[in-house]
Amino acid sequence: MIIPWQQLDAETLNNLLEAFVLREGTDYGEQERSLAQKVEDVRRQLENGEVVLVWSELHESVNIMPQKSFGR
Repeated sequence: MIIPWQQLDAETLNNLLEAFVLREGTDYGEQERSLAQKVEDVRRQLENGEVVLVWSELHESVNIMPQKSFGR
């Protein structure tokens, strides 16, 4: 189920984004990016509609997935 991120409290959304970024592992890019920068990158993707927040009933967890994987 897609969660409308715009309806979440700002602190709740930020906590979800931080948890997602921390779960994604190490970034071996050319430049090291801070947690705040990575969170802002994901937030921008949400705002642009590139990714969506998804609730998994099976796993009872929230994830961030590409919008195109939902065929909308």
